[in-house]
This record gives sequence, structure tokens and C-alpha cells, in this order.
Amino acid sequence: MSYQDPEPPNAYDSPEAKGPAGEPPLPSQDERTMATVCHLTALVLGFIGPLIIWLLKKDEMPFVDDQGKEALNFQITVFIATMVSGFLMFVLIGFLLLPLVLIFDVVMIIIAALKANAGEVYRYPLCIRFIS
Repeated sequence: MSYQDPEPPNAYDSPEAKGPAGEPPLPSQDERTMATVCHLTALVLGFIGPLIIWLLKKDEMPFVDDQGKEALNFQITVFIATMVSGFLMFVLIGFLLLPLVLIFDVVMIIIAALKANAGEVYRYPLCIRFIS
């Protein structure tokens, strides 16, 4: 066996970082933990939680960079959907739509946190990608 240099911090998606099957390498436990925390902070802080974690760790942890952008994009999308639901309360549709948006938010955050903890790249459904 030969010694291989560790991957550069921003090489998570580069072709050189791909494994034999073309899949990215499994993130370290620290990266998985921080990505999980990034998703879960959205439950309490909305888009501010993922934003803080992403800004602090994006340069040193490629997996957190990827999942932080994903969590931040989803929380911005949920914020927009919440505002639209609030405006639609004037025509009564918002009273039905707002609880659905909030339940969808919580369920998707939990799924994303579980996937991040397992080291899997997760993409939220119905998410507008503002940050790429």
C-alpha cells in the first residue's frame, strides 16, 4: 500500500476525489456531525442557524459546505413559502397552507439530518437553489 496525501479541503466534488465507483469519499465523523447540526439548527433558528454553521465551516469541511448550502437554500425557500402563506390568509387559503408548509419543513429537516449523519449527500425536494 502506498501513502496517499489527504484530499484538499475544497475537493469534495472534484473528479480526483471520486472513488472507484465515481462516488465521493465518505465524509469524516466531524464533517457528518457538523452537517447534521447545520440542518437541525434550522428547527430553532430558521435560515440563520444553517447560515452561521455554513459560514464557519465551509472552507475547511467540503461536506458541510455542500449540505450547508442545501440547508440554507431550503430554509430561504420555506421562508418565502411562509410569507406567501401569510399573505394568502387574507383569502383563507393561507390558514390551510401555512401548517402544511411548517410540517413539511420539520419533516424534511429531520430526513436531511439523518442522511447527513449517515454521510449521504441530501437534496431537499421543492427547493429553490439560490446559493450554488
